[in-house]
Amino acid sequence: MKPIRSFLFVPAIRESWIDKVPGYGADAVILDLEDSVPEDAKAQAREIARGRIGPLARAGQRVHVRINRSPFLYSFEDILAVVSEGLEGIVLPKPEGPEDIDTVSAMLAEAELRNGRPIGGTLLVATLESARSIQFAYEIARRERVGMIAGVSARNGDVQRSVGYQWTPEGMESLHLKSATVIAARAAGKLPLGGLWQDIRDLEGLRRAARKHRELGFAGEFVLHPSNVPAVNEAYSPSVEELAYYEGMVRAYDEAVRAGRGAIIYQGEHIDLAHVRTAREILALARGTTQTSDHVTGAGR
Repeated sequence: MKPIRSFLFVPAIRESWIDKVPGYGADAVILDLEDSVPEDAKAQAREIARGRIGPLARAGQRVHVRINRSPFLYSFEDILAVVSEGLEGIVLPKPEGPEDIDTVSAMLAEAELRNGRPIGGTLLVATLESARSIQFAYEIARRERVGMIAGVSARNGDVQRSVGYQWTPEGMESLHLKSATVIAARAAGKLPLGGLWQDIRDLEGLRRAARKHRELGFAGEFVLHPSNVPAVNEAYSPSVEELAYYEGMVRAYDEAVRAGRGAIIYQGEHIDLAHVRTAREILALARGTTQTSDHVTGAGR
């Protein structure tokens, strides 16, 4: 799955906000039917989301929808309404374990069948919001439909209440759950997401938090406000200096290989194939592709 740096929540009840989504610059948008929508507006929000998925997708926007759940089951009304052409995935709130993923996968298959969509084509983003879901993070991530899992650490959110930590801007108290999310996702071959930064006006705090998340291994994160998108995109994108460093490394290594050497000293560091593979991956992702071009890997092989 192509990585998502910025995953922007937009309440599905806010039609004027949805109209502006293509201008926000987010890699993907979540039309939210859950916490940001009052109970008496759920049905209206569902219909708005249903009507906006296709136009957004045709405008080049990757679209997901966060659905509701009751104490017993996820909303089949939500799923049946939004499974349609242009929908990339469902953001799943509060799964307790892999059994919830299995249940929703069956519900999605039924909706795909009824709506004439390819069976298995709708991905899941599982948001780990309880101690139990974090304990079963790998089993959740291994499920076939799951493309990403999210280890969120919002102040006073569900996961803070469940785990019992006290939130700080530095984030050390939630390091264990963030690391568990990253390891589980990567071990399952899926992408880990972080977030959420709630003080939307504190852009410097957001930048620091996002950079730390990237250092931990997250691929991107949830975003609450359009004004926060540029800071998150920047945090998860290699800088000009980083790109120059990795491009130089690849060129130097390719020259060494042509000369019959498998390791070099580059800017004072020992470099071999493992380091160059990392460099090529970073360069490919920076260019929005999982394929390595001649420009990235060094022409002239």
